[in-house]
Amino acid sequence: MCRPSGLAEEGNAVTKVKTGLDVWVEQGFSALKGKRVGAIVNPTSVDARFRHLADLLSGADGVTLAALFGPEHGIRGEAQYMVAVDEAKDRRTGVPVYSLYGSTFESLSPRQESLQGLDALVFDIQDVGSRYYTYVYTMALAMKAAAKARVPFYVLDRPNPLNGVAMEGNLVGEGFRSFVGLYALPNRHGMTAGELARLFNAQEGFGCELTVVPCEGWRRGQFWSETGLPFISPSPNMPTADTALVYPGMCLGEGTNVSEGRGTCRPFEQFGAPWVDTDQLLARLAKEELPGVAFRAVGFTPTFDKYTGQSCNGAFIHVTDREAFQPLRTGVAIFQALHDIGPGSFDWRADAYEFVEDVPAFDLLCGTDQVRRGIEAGWPLERLLEGFSAQTETFARHRTSYLLYA
Repeated sequence: MCRPSGLAEEGNAVTKVKTGLDVWVEQGFSALKGKRVGAIVNPTSVDARFRHLADLLSGADGVTLAALFGPEHGIRGEAQYMVAVDEAKDRRTGVPVYSLYGSTFESLSPRQESLQGLDALVFDIQDVGSRYYTYVYTMALAMKAAAKARVPFYVLDRPNPLNGVAMEGNLVGEGFRSFVGLYALPNRHGMTAGELARLFNAQEGFGCELTVVPCEGWRRGQFWSETGLPFISPSPNMPTADTALVYPGMCLGEGTNVSEGRGTCRPFEQFGAPWVDTDQLLARLAKEELPGVAFRAVGFTPTFDKYTGQSCNGAFIHVTDREAFQPLRTGVAIFQALHDIGPGSFDWRADAYEFVEDVPAFDLLCGTDQVRRGIEAGWPLERLLEGFSAQTETFARHRTSYLLYA
């Protein structure tokens, strides 16, 4: 279903990809003519000319933009992670904005009254290819609510920045479901938001009247740099496509007292803490012979989040071969090493995380307690990841019928 735009070449050449939004712009939003429309958007919801979907719908012939819905970080990207999004009116279009990220799990779904009078609900947000990233769960919960309200749901698809071939990790266990792992996905899932919408709708039985508008010109093996698209930060701590590449492993840092680089210019690519012995850390990581990656000693001082204003020692992750690089394996090795070199200093996050109070944040991110328990017990890296490949292979077979691109 991926139709080449005419600019694609074989190999790793740059392709001028059209997003689902670009396709709809060319069609003059014909699918929405005569409809009252709601849209779930954020700063990435722009076309090839950097025009925001909210503004385009507001000015589209025969289309009435009736509501906007703000996911985590808000429709214009103004909120930090795990900060509730306020409801108000959008300053540009004047339409009401309904929050999809408040202080309870129930706040993550559209309220039925906010969907009343709508003829269509449109989702257009860039995902980053990792199961912790919450936008695809916002999409799923909105699909479920739209099905209940009998409102047709449209997904304007966008490429997976990490490509649609490589997958890595285990599936989230039943006792570890949360807003950073709501369904049984591997850490790196290799699917687009549109493909995931198809999978969720069937797997979870939403009964949603779903339409996915595919990208044109995207091939599954392409990384973001091969799409010809600009990378617009989908959240405050996801500044580049390089950030997205390490994120499936380094987001695990949110479940520890190690800084994952928030409050610096390169979050997730660098990590550390005031108590880290960098020489010891680098020596330990070298023994793992991790593929496609090299580490460089760094020092940094976060401007917010963990260790604000304190000098941290740590390392910077340089991906030397993105095809060989295994972000989850790398991330697990990093936090295992930090645990082992920091007795009495390293710790697991103990406070509530993404609306869950009774399961450690690290376990929620891992989708299992196997990794944390194994690190505490001194297991080797291979045993920490035992069984993960088999789960990825199961998912790879299951996802086949929901894929849209070759």
